[in-house]
Amino acid sequence: MIQRIWHGYTTTENAEAYETLLKREIMPGIASKKIPGYLGMQILRRVSEEYQGEIAFITLMNFSKLDDIKGFVGEDYTVANLPEKALKMLKRYDTHAQHYDIQDQKEYE
Repeated sequence: MIQRIWHGYTTTENAEAYETLLKREIMPGIASKKIPGYLGMQILRRVSEEYQGEIAFITLMNFSKLDDIKGFVGEDYTVANLPEKALKMLKRYDTHAQHYDIQDQKEYE
């Protein structure tokens, strides 16, 4: 399994609207495409410790294999895939995503 990790940053004023866009449009839109090997997405959010007035977001997307990510974004699978609506709300963002092999995933009680 591969995890695609991407970082974006909004102003404090745009944070709620951006999170709503992710949850109501972007995540459902990706899911509706029925991309082979797409296993879901998580959103992480925190107040930026490095930059005053910024809210940091991380999206984590899981895919079965690297070829599934290429099916989502294209041959250059590292390029960030951002809708125009999201770009307008972001103060800054990574132009490329990072990809990691998930070595172990267990639930502990």
